Amino acid sequence: MPINYYLFLSLALFTIGMVGVLTRRNAIIIFMCIELMLNAVNLLLVAFSKMHYQAALEAGQLATQAGVEGQLFVFFIMVVAAAEVSVGLAIIVMMYRNIHSVDINFLNRLKH
Repeated sequence: MPINYYLFLSLALFTIGMVGVLTRRNAIIIFMCIELMLNAVNLLLVAFSKMHYQAALEAGQLATQAGVEGQLFVFFIMVVAAAEVSVGLAIIVMMYRNIHSVDINFLNRLKH
């Protein structure tokens, strides 16, 4: 499959996530959109990793480690995303307990 398909799918997912972060007010939906953007980046890294590996095979390097770096980055991004979800959901639960809403506009009231 050509790399263009992966690029367009990743761009579409990242755009949907960015629009969701910028337009929504619900904290849970914002975290879901951030995860969508991280998954779009993961898809792009895996696609480039696959492309780099195929280029190495075509160059005649049969026992190559080409393309492994992109997959390692994906693993680290998934670990960071899991940590972000656990901390973010804990913050959302505490926010809901205190103000009985997950609307991020209420966070402006905490300044005063």
